[in-house]
Amino acid sequence: MPGSFPLIGEKFPEMEVQTDHGVLKLPGHFRGRWFVLFSHPGDFTPVCTTEFIAFAKRYDDFKRLNTELIGLSVDNTFSHIKWKEWIREKLGIEIPFPIIADPTGVVAKALGMIHAESSVVTVRAVFIVDDKGVIRAILYYPLNVGRNIDEILRLIEALQLADKYKRAVPAGWPLNELVEDNLIVPPASTVSEARERPSRFKCFDWWLCYDDNASEEEKELAKRFLRRAAGCEK
Repeated sequence: MPGSFPLIGEKFPEMEVQTDHGVLKLPGHFRGRWFVLFSHPGDFTPVCTTEFIAFAKRYDDFKRLNTELIGLSVDNTFSHIKWKEWIREKLGIEIPFPIIADPTGVVAKALGMIHAESSVVTVRAVFIVDDKGVIRAILYYPLNVGRNIDEILRLIEALQLADKYKRAVPAGWPLNELVEDNLIVPPASTVSEARERPSRFKCFDWWLCYDDNASEEEKELAKRFLRRAAGCEK
């Protein structure tokens, strides 16, 4: 189908990309680590500058989650280098991660980043890829609205906890209105399993059960992301 792109659960497509850190092969360059590939409409633009500063300030949090960052726009490498230089000199922020130069839009089109909103620049797309090169989440924002970087961090942690504990993660975790900081037990698959659920877990019914798997450290990390997203913490 024209305009198709890789979906959640599929392998990130193998590609060689030019960045301001040199030529990189994806997803192999990040083997054994998660990575976030995010696109922005253009260098030297106001909203994109605020996003890059937010990503850079939270880079240690991404590293804590074994996650790397890589940006992308249709600008060339010279523009990326100069923009990073400007941010460092004028705003005092070092941008530590690479940016893909994609002036012909080959990578952007392969990943579905060129939308009807504009045929010449990329929308604000986010691909979260796990340590096995599998796409785990995809987000899209329009040109005129910046992303919430702390929600991206919370989403990565939630995906990693779901893998670790074989549980699902409720809305707004770990501050969910219904189950608070607990994780959701996957639905029963047999009659006997359904009958024993209430004796094994806390349940509203056999199909809605939860338990307390995540550690206090894991919960506190996610709460910090939420507090920061709400502007209660920097």
